[in-house]
Amino acid sequence: MITKGLNLIDSNEYLQWFQHLCAEIDKQRLKAAMQLNAATLQHYWWLGNDIICKQKEQGWGAKVIDQLSVDLQKRYGGDSGYSIRNLKYMKQFAEEYPNFPFVQVALAQLHEMPILQARLANFTVSSDGEFVQVPLAQITWYHHISMMSKVKDTALRAFYITETAIQGWNRDIMMMQIEDGYYKKARPLPTNFDTTLPPVNSDLAKVAFKDPYNLGFVDMTRVKQERDLEEQLASKVTDFLLELGKGFAYIGHQYPLNIAGEESRVDLMMYHTRLHCYVAIELKVVDFQPEFLSKLNYYISAIDDLVKMPEDNPTIGLLLCRTKNNTKVEYALRGMTQPLGVAEYLTSRMIEELKSELPSIDDLENTLKE
Repeated sequence: MITKGLNLIDSNEYLQWFQHLCAEIDKQRLKAAMQLNAATLQHYWWLGNDIICKQKEQGWGAKVIDQLSVDLQKRYGGDSGYSIRNLKYMKQFAEEYPNFPFVQVALAQLHEMPILQARLANFTVSSDGEFVQVPLAQITWYHHISMMSKVKDTALRAFYITETAIQGWNRDIMMMQIEDGYYKKARPLPTNFDTTLPPVNSDLAKVAFKDPYNLGFVDMTRVKQERDLEEQLASKVTDFLLELGKGFAYIGHQYPLNIAGEESRVDLMMYHTRLHCYVAIELKVVDFQPEFLSKLNYYISAIDDLVKMPEDNPTIGLLLCRTKNNTKVEYALRGMTQPLGVAEYLTSRMIEELKSELPSIDDLENTLKE
């Protein structure tokens, strides 16, 4: 119980209410931020496009941008965003995205790139049925101008725009992921969401999880068993939440469940504010084994009965293993009744090894263009 003056507050009821409030506040703040961001991008695209049109109509060269910058800053102030460099970015933005407010990706390209197909599956298809339309306003202007010089391929840009929005990457993290070849490492998470969740929940859950997870911030020399990994993730929960992505809230580790008079404990307990559900995470420092899922399935059943409130959606389980074989995972998932996903995690050593083997962004772009 939480004591406040003479009033007694039921801690479980308060926690549920607090989580509901946070979810609603997050939604309202996100909506306001998205509206502002969309308006900013619209304004910058319009101005960039108008520069292009005037240069074509009047035959003006690049110097007109210099003059326009001086005049706009005199009118609206030096910090108004109308520097020469930013005006040139606006022009490039309008050139790169003629179909604003979308970047269009040919459907044929989706079949060639499974992770892109998984990420863009739920976006609107163009009226001619040939393109998927990915909203540009999912990320900020500063994300866009940083990406434009590094990622030239349209499909690859659409992937990073969407992944940045899903994972909540700031600009620096997005650029680091691009430089590290995240596109080649990311893949759809093996799950049974299609058969255990309603269609809308299933689609949302698919994009909320990923495979693999980067645990490079963990000192693996100190990890001998699951508890060691769990304690490090709990002590570095900010890093872990950043890697999990938007919407995850940390509840605790070794979360107790009293089942038929016996206590069981979940390694890590989360709540997802966008999916409106609990997420139980089990950690393994060894390769995937089918029996791991049975234990997690058991925990989820108990959480749904003992912890979940009527307004919560079904609990989701995430099993994090050192490595896995997807065929074994697929067979193991078929018999499970609760929504489950299985992902690998990367250690700092594995990440360095992958970096040495990965092609550069330029190589990826050339491959995609072939």
